[in-house]
Amino acid sequence: MSYYQRHVFFCCNQREAPEKCCNEFGASELQKYAKERVKALGLAGRGRVRMNKAGCLDRCEEGPVLVVYPEGVWYTYVDRNDVDEIIDRHVVRGEIVERLKI
Repeated sequence: MSYYQRHVFFCCNQREAPEKCCNEFGASELQKYAKERVKALGLAGRGRVRMNKAGCLDRCEEGPVLVVYPEGVWYTYVDRNDVDEIIDRHVVRGEIVERLKI
């Protein structure tokens, strides 16, 4: 069994312009928001859910991106509403959010 039921990695990479990077789309702020939301929902911790920052996940052209393990499902997102949907549907219920999947 995995240490976490779901482990989510937000690419928070910062590159020099003109190269694209996830952080230019607010990835660090949305990762912080997701981490706080998961804690508020009582889902954080061992055997439950972990929201992590990651360096470059090498998909910045599709960014911002995050990946949910153990399923290995990649998502893009625009705002808190998208992040909430990923948390509510995938992280909590195990349902893949097809409209955000990459």
